[in-house]
Amino acid sequence: MTMTTLTTPTTLPGLDAPKPVPLTETKTLTMGKAINEGLRQAMLDDPKVVLLGEDIGALGGVFRVTSDLLAQFGARRVIDTPLAESAIIGTAVGLAYRGYRPVCEIQFDGFIFPGFDQIVSQVAKFHYRTQGAVRMPITIRVPFGGGIGAAEHHSESPEAYFTHTSGLRVIAVSNAQDAYSLIRQAIASDDPVLYFEPKRRYHVKGEVVPELGAPMEQAVIVTPGTDVTLLTYGALVSTAKDAALAAFDEGISIEVIDLRSLSPVDYAVVEASVRKTGRVVVTHEAAQSGGLGGEIIATITERCFSYLEAAPVRVTGFDVPYPPAKLESHYLPDLDRILDGVDRVMGRR
Repeated sequence: MTMTTLTTPTTLPGLDAPKPVPLTETKTLTMGKAINEGLRQAMLDDPKVVLLGEDIGALGGVFRVTSDLLAQFGARRVIDTPLAESAIIGTAVGLAYRGYRPVCEIQFDGFIFPGFDQIVSQVAKFHYRTQGAVRMPITIRVPFGGGIGAAEHHSESPEAYFTHTSGLRVIAVSNAQDAYSLIRQAIASDDPVLYFEPKRRYHVKGEVVPELGAPMEQAVIVTPGTDVTLLTYGALVSTAKDAALAAFDEGISIEVIDLRSLSPVDYAVVEASVRKTGRVVVTHEAAQSGGLGGEIIATITERCFSYLEAAPVRVTGFDVPYPPAKLESHYLPDLDRILDGVDRVMGRR
């Protein structure tokens, strides 16, 4: 029998490439580029940071978020994987066990389910199972949500599956600055982090400063207001801000809060706003039943019941499978549906 000897290549992509340069000044970047810059900085900060995912190397990912990183850091740190999400997450578990900080890219939201068992059975439980002896500093990047006219399995919002799983941090970004800052914070965390990035916002530009900013578990008031608290995350933050602007013309003051962290939720900021306004609307793209909105409203009702002037309202996706591209505009919460929710909580409907 002939034995095959595996040898390590003498040259790897990236050895002759220009050295990666960190972000050192304020720049206007798309969200996708901001994530790219955050990944680059994290890899410069810590040689134990490695990237894994389908087509993330030579192609730079289907959304080009990892563009140029293979050339700058080489194939040992930017790893193209087979089309096998369970294997991607399982490999990350082994790497984390050995002291690395793996960053996994799930190519599309609907592809995460083959890796679900590894995430909920291993990633989320290893630290607890070993009584703190083993940490799982794994970041799992998940492009999520609709609005891009994609096919089945390409427009899901699976965040509630993971907020229900103890042992995971779950965050969602809405703008370029948070995309940059929170990916760095997620990678530096010793806890496993599900990092949801709204794919329809990839090409939206914003100013990015090379700072970490507010902690990733902190909610942020993006539009102050006094009449209604509007809670959301991801792509709908922009829509919520538009709703606040439109409602202002009708004499209604909406306080828009970008949750950013979905697990844990920053209830200190949320409760303070609800005690001020007395009215709550929660909006997200995911279906209503079992969605994060219901959990948030239940907690608000328990903690702020005597402050509520009206029953809280949810504005969400519908309880049906995500529809074909031609129908997604009817499925996704939009300006009119959010304003209708505001009218209901204000008693105008």
